[in-house]
Amino acid sequence: MLLSVVELGSLSQAAKMHGVTQPAASSRIRYLEKLVGVPMLMRTPNGSLPTPSGLEIVERARAVIDAAHRLDDEITMLLGQRNSRLRVAASQTVAEYLFPQWLPALRAQIPEAAVTLDAGSSAQVRESVLAGRAEIGFVEGPQAPEGLESRTVARDRLVVVVSPQHAWARRSAISVEELADAALIQRESGSGTRTSFECALAAVVPGWVSAPLLQLSSTTALKNSAVRGVGPAVLSSLAVKEEIAAGTLRPVIVTNFEAKRFLRAVWPKGQRPAGPARVLFAVAHRARDAAPQS
Repeated sequence: MLLSVVELGSLSQAAKMHGVTQPAASSRIRYLEKLVGVPMLMRTPNGSLPTPSGLEIVERARAVIDAAHRLDDEITMLLGQRNSRLRVAASQTVAEYLFPQWLPALRAQIPEAAVTLDAGSSAQVRESVLAGRAEIGFVEGPQAPEGLESRTVARDRLVVVVSPQHAWARRSAISVEELADAALIQRESGSGTRTSFECALAAVVPGWVSAPLLQLSSTTALKNSAVRGVGPAVLSSLAVKEEIAAGTLRPVIVTNFEAKRFLRAVWPKGQRPAGPARVLFAVAHRARDAAPQS
């Protein structure tokens, strides 16, 4: 619980992620502080921050929990509690830009695993996991889907991109009001990218209502439309890294606006990933800790 509070910056969000009430989460933190003998968290107007002592405990606790996860993975494999089939459902950002990075490490541990990956919106991933069509899912969005346990496996941010010929490409920055007034190319309703963007912008511009210029269900289609000058697009920084480096898309700085988000592994409440699904989760979790933070 302490690690979750520090990661999310909020006791209430940590409580929600673990499926408990905020008073129950507070009770767990107080119990930990009693055991250790020092305060772990300090409450601020912007959320909960670790105290200096709490920060030291957090750094050591991460290593302990990672070691426990590795031990659990090894015990699972030693006992043979795994099969050779793994069905995964993932949002498009995860499926296209993160899953290919995880797969070699999964193959190294379970060479015989037969992996099936279904890519779709975060809403579709939730349905697949709840219906039992996938052992584990990976979603985007500001909150964990209802009815599912979740753990953060990556951090990301959304960026506004335009073609080099667009008027915004020649400006050092635009205002958040200009962004709110613009007709944008966006993903379809239900996608984690769109939900994250809408929540972030609505928090800064009260009363803002989304009115997309174009809705597309494919990240590649969004990028191609933006490259051809159809309009500004909102995409994951992971998705446009190569285009920005090549100069076919230009990132737009928006003053007083930032849309960071968590990418999460999900599974049904009351269950734990087992076998290859558990190994894949551990691989993704370790990749998150090794990756530079955006």
